[in-house]
Amino acid sequence: MEFWDSLFGLGEFALDKVFSLLVVLTIVVFIHELGHFLVARWCGVRIDAFSIGFGPELFGFNDKRGTRWRFAIIPLGGYVKFAGDNNGASVPDHETLAQMSDEDKEGAFHLKPLWQRASVVAAGPIANFILAIAIFAGLFMISGKQFTPARADAVIAGSAAEAGGFKAGDLILSIDGNPVESFFDVRRTVSTRADEELSFEVRRGEEVITLKATPKPSVAEGTLARGKVGLLGIQQTRNPDELIIKHYGPLEALSLGVAESWGIVEDTFHFLGRMFTGKQSADQLSGPIGIADMVGKAASANWSWLIPLTAALSVSIGLINLFPIPILDGGHLMFYLAEAIRGRPLSEGTQEIAFRLGFTAIILLLVFVSWNDIRLSGFSWGGG
Repeated sequence: MEFWDSLFGLGEFALDKVFSLLVVLTIVVFIHELGHFLVARWCGVRIDAFSIGFGPELFGFNDKRGTRWRFAIIPLGGYVKFAGDNNGASVPDHETLAQMSDEDKEGAFHLKPLWQRASVVAAGPIANFILAIAIFAGLFMISGKQFTPARADAVIAGSAAEAGGFKAGDLILSIDGNPVESFFDVRRTVSTRADEELSFEVRRGEEVITLKATPKPSVAEGTLARGKVGLLGIQQTRNPDELIIKHYGPLEALSLGVAESWGIVEDTFHFLGRMFTGKQSADQLSGPIGIADMVGKAASANWSWLIPLTAALSVSIGLINLFPIPILDGGHLMFYLAEAIRGRPLSEGTQEIAFRLGFTAIILLLVFVSWNDIRLSGFSWGGG
């Protein structure tokens, strides 16, 4: 009954969550595809279509160079279709390429030099990283960074912190040699390190000491979290006098934007490593439904939360697209690497089989994460 209740709950999925998701996804997908588009134009590639979404077109227009700009009915992604492509995944249409005139071949993507093809493909994920860095940097300049020091206001009885020797008033300086500035930095690190012993450099009075503690796994109950996370067991100070709002200049903000984006990449690889070694459950993987719920909760709590969340999703989408799976950007780059090593492209048959396997893998993954989203009970399918 729990499964069917969750499934039927999909019919009550709030419109504000869908709208929030569409806003965020449209921005992130547009920037990703714009990266491909701009570099392709710079390389002289003829572009047949620039699509936000998949499937039948809802509306669109043609620009003066003949590119069809379209919005499609399924808004979960997008693509840029180049001359010589068989589909939006940039699978080459060998029959069409063979029949092209010499003039048409000049604008065919798959007949461009290897470095140009690789540049066009890599430009999409790079654009996502640039978007995220720009958003984070803008926030640090305009709104500043608001935080409280990484100080333990209290230590929870029976917690990992108590077992590790923490005391109220301890100020955490670093974790496993990585400096921390705020309580948020501590929470972010600890949450992905359940059941891992961590080394904390702590200032206690005038003395700096080293403590070891192993965060306990705990079920996440935050509005934007799901699954098990590591819990240290120290409480954040509630003293408003300790709240720090720090503004940064352009260069510092840019550096922090890079660091914030790189932190998301590191956390992702750490999670995947723990998952493949059995230390983390794959139940924490989310699909479109889970992302929509997360975005909707952020919008319901405060629309300003959508700004950093957009940056985080942009990093994630850029990173996922670099995975070496055929039909993704990383799969194409893997083919180009093989071409550079061999001195010639992989055979048409090999590429076709690889693309089919990649497509199947993506579909299976999408089904799995959607199944996760439906069966797990962490969602409020109503108005949020």
